[in-house]
Amino acid sequence: MYNADNQVMGQEYKAHLLEILYVRSFQHDPEGKFKLVSGRTSDVYIDAKKTTLSSEAMELIGYSFFQELKLAPIDAIGGLTLGADPIAFATAIISTMHGKGLDAFVVRKEPKKHGTMRWIEGNVNSGAMVGVIEDVATTGESAITAIERAREEGLKVTCVLALVDRQEGAYENILAKTGLKLHALYTKADFLDMHKKVKDAEEAAKGKQARAAARQVPEDTPDF
Repeated sequence: MYNADNQVMGQEYKAHLLEILYVRSFQHDPEGKFKLVSGRTSDVYIDAKKTTLSSEAMELIGYSFFQELKLAPIDAIGGLTLGADPIAFATAIISTMHGKGLDAFVVRKEPKKHGTMRWIEGNVNSGAMVGVIEDVATTGESAITAIERAREEGLKVTCVLALVDRQEGAYENILAKTGLKLHALYTKADFLDMHKKVKDAEEAAKGKQARAAARQVPEDTPDF
């Protein structure tokens, strides 16, 4: 059986995960031509699934969400399929390894057509305390839908946590419509800060190379 005591996760785990998200999921267009699900356009696009579905990031994601939720009075976590699913699964595994044992659940986009005809899939029953999670929150509508469906099934939603908050109204909308405050591991500002650092480092490296090239003496220079 896996022993969590043997797992070493450095204090820089969130910084490491941000780096992976930046490399795998972040795109930047200064002209703001990215079209979002909300219909808006943006200078930043974050395709979180390229990270959440990667083996490289799954443990970090699970551990990061576990650290945020380990003291929360909840029995399970989940959200609207598909964005929340890999995060819920990774967090459930890591939480079990660390003794909390959070179950995962999935909120369907439409109810099951047979059997129980439920909106919710998973080992959760009416009265359970749960947390709703999301990969990238823009307007917050996915999280709001998940919260409403969970409440309709009798679940008690106590917290909302996103991998990334794009800072485009999700916090305000979720609070207004559900009474819950959105928390997020990262914001759009975190990605833009990292993008600036990366670009500054690239420019500095180019400048260093140019100066080094200028100091070199061409091989065909006459030796007087």
